[in-house]
Amino acid sequence: MSRPIIVFDLDGTLIDTAPDLLDSLNHSLAAAGMPGTDATGFRGFVGHGGRVMIERAYAAQQRALPAAEHDRLYALFLDHYGENIPGRSLPYPGVLDALDRFADAGFLMAVCTNKTEAFSRRLLDALGLSTRFGAICGQDTFAFRKPDPRHLFETIGMAGGDPARAVMVGDSQTDIDTAKAAGIPVVAVDFGYTDRHVREFEPSRIISHYDELTVGLAEALIMAMRA
Repeated sequence: MSRPIIVFDLDGTLIDTAPDLLDSLNHSLAAAGMPGTDATGFRGFVGHGGRVMIERAYAAQQRALPAAEHDRLYALFLDHYGENIPGRSLPYPGVLDALDRFADAGFLMAVCTNKTEAFSRRLLDALGLSTRFGAICGQDTFAFRKPDPRHLFETIGMAGGDPARAVMVGDSQTDIDTAKAAGIPVVAVDFGYTDRHVREFEPSRIISHYDELTVGLAEALIMAMRA
């Protein structure tokens, strides 16, 4: 029998990257002569990516955003973010202990994120975490991305896992929809990057700290899905 696998989203799930993404947003806005923003209004949009963050900043100021300017600011955003990895980004409390628990229990582990693969690997390398995962798959690893379930299926396959013995962990509607479409149970963290509470998307379980992500919980979810 194949080993069970647990697949994690990255930003807002494993790693709190919001401070650095917001710094990069403000760097881009400053280049456009726009006022900066803080986490109060934009933290919930971090999970939608840099392009959407820029769009929302302009909308909040009721400013038009021509396509060419949007592209220019997004390029500045990516350059700034990439040059400053890992910046202030850190694993959420309890993440390292949770990874140890699942490794000790014989689980495979992988990352399935809509961040680019290069940035994902650079971030996890800088934090000393990349070797824990059998696969690190980003938005550009395949010809499709979340919420397409093939992104999750291919990530599981690349890590040597079996979708029938898998659990997904994420923080957003995108993660939850992806797992549901794949027929895989999904645990949602309620401290990530979403402008609506994850309970609205009806994940299999919700946790508020990684201490709650136990091997027993993962095994029970896999068994329930296979019943």
